[in-house]
Amino acid sequence: MGYLRQIDESEATGEAADLYAADRAEAGHVANYTRTFAPRPAAYRAWEALVGAVRAPMTLRRYEVVTLAAARALRSSYCSLAHGAVVSERLGAPEVVAAVFEGPDGTDGSALDAAEQEVVRFAAKVARSAPDITADDVDRLRAQGLSDEDVLDVVLAAAARCFFSTVLDATGTLPDAALRERLDPALRDMLVVGRPIDEE
Repeated sequence: MGYLRQIDESEATGEAADLYAADRAEAGHVANYTRTFAPRPAAYRAWEALVGAVRAPMTLRRYEVVTLAAARALRSSYCSLAHGAVVSERLGAPEVVAAVFEGPDGTDGSALDAAEQEVVRFAAKVARSAPDITADDVDRLRAQGLSDEDVLDVVLAAAARCFFSTVLDATGTLPDAALRERLDPALRDMLVVGRPIDEE
């Protein structure tokens, strides 16, 4: 499940045990990312607080579109699969997931409006090469009706994804085996852009 020693569920105590128990109650299993963060629960709680604050002013759809675009750019299978499942299940929009992943520039446009297409391109560039962002990139978002606060929200969501995806990939944390069954096989295979799904 990863390169680093992880706390076995039977040995977990304190906050680590609380994290494991919360996963079991919500999903029926302990997520691999939880096992990775368990030795440093304070960092995980800080991540939860950060992502909650970043997500709050955004619609769920925009947050997920930004997250998928950043995950694709980062080649994060874990985040691509997990958020692809959210979009498919909670928004009932697997076509949105496919639209973010199919085109060479991060979108094929078929299920995204013009503003979302610009958001995808911008979020991918933030994740892939933030020093190359220009005023023109921001102006393209403004031209689609995004306020400066909206643009900041996109930057924050993409940058936050960089943190989480990087931690998971740098520690060799594989996407949960449970994700294998949550997505249509063709969509699932499209979302495996980096590490393979865990076999356990």
